[in-house]
Amino acid sequence: MDKVSGRLTVFFEEPFWVGVFERISEGGLSACKVTFGAEPKDYEIYDFVLKKYGRLRFSPAVATDVREAGRNPKRVQREARKQVESTGIGTKSQQALKLQQEQWKTERKNANRERREAEKERKFELKQQKRKEKHRGR
Repeated sequence: MDKVSGRLTVFFEEPFWVGVFERISEGGLSACKVTFGAEPKDYEIYDFVLKKYGRLRFSPAVATDVREAGRNPKRVQREARKQVESTGIGTKSQQALKLQQEQWKTERKNANRERREAEKERKFELKQQKRKEKHRGR
């Protein structure tokens, strides 16, 4: 009797949450990618697996070696949390892009503030000039 194992990995791939289903059977690995959109809740994923797993279109099987993994789920969860905390979410390039975006955001804020202040100063000067012109006629 063949042993079939499956795994679902959910991660954030800009701008959507994506799930990758992996199925290992008869020494072959096949995968299917599903786009969730907004961050899915646990019950939404469970409902998706129950209702739509049969309709997923998996890739052709690729030969792979099957490992017996008897790992404690709490340990796996702990290791995943440590990994996310130490590296943060995303690759180095994603982190670099995020940093660049934040720099552009601060530059844009500074430029907008300077533009607003210059416009305010210009209006004030115009108002002062009009007041002086009114008093000249006396």
